[in-house]
Amino acid sequence: QVQLVESGGGLVQAGGSLRLSCAASGRTFSSYTMGWFRLAPGKEREFVSAVSWSGGWTYYTDSVKGRFTISIDSIKNTVYLQMNSLKPEDTAVYYCAFTHSRPIAPTPDYWGQGTQVTVSS
Repeated sequence: QVQLVESGGGLVQAGGSLRLSCAASGRTFSSYTMGWFRLAPGKEREFVSAVSWSGGWTYYTDSVKGRFTISIDSIKNTVYLQMNSLKPEDTAVYYCAFTHSRPIAPTPDYWGQGTQVTVSS
């Protein structure tokens, strides 16, 4: 089993920044992928960003390119999502994801508990 602990959500004004963190613990794997999904009211879950354990591969959904940056500390098994120039439409519950046996999207092996990000206009 892998446990994911998220932090860093909160309330911010449009144009502001937040940094999400997600630390993985439990079983260790030689290779894995971590990332973030988000779920906004009335919308389907959206795959936002992901990074391989080495940092050599990253993914961003189009709506966050140029504003969000994902990074990983593979020693600490922690993934970070730096979110800049936030918009009200970024408001959602952000879920950390960890996968080692299948593609991270649409269904990773493990989910975090979620952290709320609210962007006011």
